[in-house]
Amino acid sequence: MKTFKDNAGRTWTVDVNIATVKRVKSLLEVDLLDAVEGKLLDKLILNPILLCDVIYAICKSDADKEKISDEQFGQAMAGDAIEHATAALLEELIEFFPELKRPALRAALGMFQTLQEKGAEFTVKYLNDPEFEKAMDQELKRIFNLSGSLPGSLG
Repeated sequence: MKTFKDNAGRTWTVDVNIATVKRVKSLLEVDLLDAVEGKLLDKLILNPILLCDVIYAICKSDADKEKISDEQFGQAMAGDAIEHATAALLEELIEFFPELKRPALRAALGMFQTLQEKGAEFTVKYLNDPEFEKAMDQELKRIFNLSGSLPGSLG
């Protein structure tokens, strides 16, 4: 079982087992077993709303005990809380599956994480490139049919 803290300071336990797999499927029509093929991992990593819904469904028993609605849960999920919840869920998903399937899941997770890191690095590098700023300035001039330099020009 993995844990994470939401932005309200509450600690949540993520425990993936048959009961939680069935609950998630019943509540959200999301099959956690699709993680084996990698399809679900991609969806969860790219969609924080779906991710938080899945985590809430997994934690629903504890949330019900504490009388925390899905809306209240969602209000406390942003930024680092989502990142920590994602890590907890993905690690639990890996541990849920039999030992022979875990290396493939870990490899898929590693690839997704590498892609995200490299994508973020590329985006920052591209946006900070002076040539990009010049191209933006030229495109704005073209769109608005302007000549000369723009006030507060990017370039």
